[in-house]
Amino acid sequence: MSEKRYDVVIVGGGSAGCVLANRLSSSPETSVLVLEAGHSDFRIDPFIHMPAALPFPIGSRFYDWRYQSEPEPYMRGRRIFHARGKVLGGSSSINGMIFQRGNPLDYERWAAEPGMKEWDYAHCLPYFKRMETCLAGADAWRGGSGPLILERGPATGALFGAFFEAAQQAGYPLTDDVNGYRQEGFAPFDRNVHRGRRLSASRAYLHPVRGRRNVTVETLATATRIRLQGKRAVGVDYVRAGRLRRSVAAGEVILCGGAINTPQLLQLSGVGRAAHLRGLGIDVVADLPGVGDNLQDHLEVYVQHASRQPVSIAPGMRWRHRPRIGAEWLFLRKGLGATNHFEGGGFARSNDDVDYPNLMFHFLPIAIRYDGSQPAAEHGYQVHIGPMYSDARGTVEIISTDPTKHPALRFNYLSTEQDRREWVEAIRVTRRILSQSGFAAFDAGELSPGPSVETDEQILDWVARDAETALHPSCTAKMGGGEASVIDPTTMEVHGMTGLRVVDASAMPFVTNGNIYAPVMMLAEKAADRIAGNTPLGPLHVPYYSYRDGSRTYPPNNPEMSRESVDEHHS
Repeated sequence: MSEKRYDVVIVGGGSAGCVLANRLSSSPETSVLVLEAGHSDFRIDPFIHMPAALPFPIGSRFYDWRYQSEPEPYMRGRRIFHARGKVLGGSSSINGMIFQRGNPLDYERWAAEPGMKEWDYAHCLPYFKRMETCLAGADAWRGGSGPLILERGPATGALFGAFFEAAQQAGYPLTDDVNGYRQEGFAPFDRNVHRGRRLSASRAYLHPVRGRRNVTVETLATATRIRLQGKRAVGVDYVRAGRLRRSVAAGEVILCGGAINTPQLLQLSGVGRAAHLRGLGIDVVADLPGVGDNLQDHLEVYVQHASRQPVSIAPGMRWRHRPRIGAEWLFLRKGLGATNHFEGGGFARSNDDVDYPNLMFHFLPIAIRYDGSQPAAEHGYQVHIGPMYSDARGTVEIISTDPTKHPALRFNYLSTEQDRREWVEAIRVTRRILSQSGFAAFDAGELSPGPSVETDEQILDWVARDAETALHPSCTAKMGGGEASVIDPTTMEVHGMTGLRVVDASAMPFVTNGNIYAPVMMLAEKAADRIAGNTPLGPLHVPYYSYRDGSRTYPPNNPEMSRESVDEHHS
């Protein structure tokens, strides 16, 4: 076994791991090793670099860990497929490239948890701004010089125009920027696409520092155990290319494996619920019942319509057209291959009792599933829809001491009254939008779920049969100071441990309303300052839209501040 030592060993070269590798290695005195169980992305690979090719890596054993849940009791006993990136960049290398920060009030909710006061919107906003270059324009809410270059989807086709018109006719406003002052409303979306290529976390953060002498990246390196001396992490054992057993010493270990892999590795190393670990014959190092608990996710369905006019992008999906589209992308970085197609959507409240949007809509100008299957209609369109704040909670539990065995995933979808109620509301809101006159010139009828699905019971039965995960697992080693928490929100260290930190989606206490890539990147940027001992960025007290109170600023240090005054000051 090799005993080379690094100051920092990062387990997982996904979204958070790439950020940390970049920021922590900025000091030449800090040696950093990144262990990634998947393969490299340093070669040109059209399946992950071409935005429109996103259906190909999902489900492929080469790019995807291909998890499955245990049979979900409220989903007709179905096992729900979960894609997770098996490549540098992690899931940012195979996802839909949609960039959503979440609502400012998500972070007020975080900050209300014990010990979390510096995770409010004012303290998170500076890190959102630091990490991004918003090509639509920097302002008080958006960054202009970060490594993540964000293009805004054009969303200009006839079907997108009909969608935005119909949303307004149904009583929902447009907004300038769902990641800016006002999230609530409908608009073109930001996406991690730049000059016709996917801009993953690896390309944005890891590729630029490949030449640093203090950064080492090992791919095909599967961590099997955290090496511990008492309560202190001193290294990592791993297997290289499935057969070579290796060990590395570390000044500290940072887990960035995500909401599934991080609790799995903690449990394998003796950190978790004591009774469960002892049952598998694992020596308990730290009895932390929160490891693997609090699992949260977003479930979604497609509401699909046929189009009476040939205005969808369906022809581009035909095999005979794909060589031309591929060549156009390869040589010009243009055309149907250069977009993720999720160019617009919106956020809305399903009822007036919720304080901020609990529904997210993605509009797609074609009727198609992630696996590429299409309904009978040649042309169509669809809305991806699902509640954002289900109160269902699940678990991640290892079932073996073999690190190659996938843990048991139990999400408990549709298990609560709130979840079921908001699902019915979500489908009715979506149908209200799609039935407006804005779609009159195109609407040839609902394909899925279809007119036979009408009552609350029928809707829930269809969701149970048809829904898929939106691929946002999170919260399984949450930050906080309460009994169920796992991570110290100031140091990012595992409670009761030294030299062992967690920085990834598992550290989130609550899932945000939207895709979780942007919050994870912000979390990693913020954690990097704390780990490196840098002075944290100061809070930014800017207003943001609230349904109940109009323009709000937290903390209310300047109650007279308005969006207009901030814009004037910024200009």
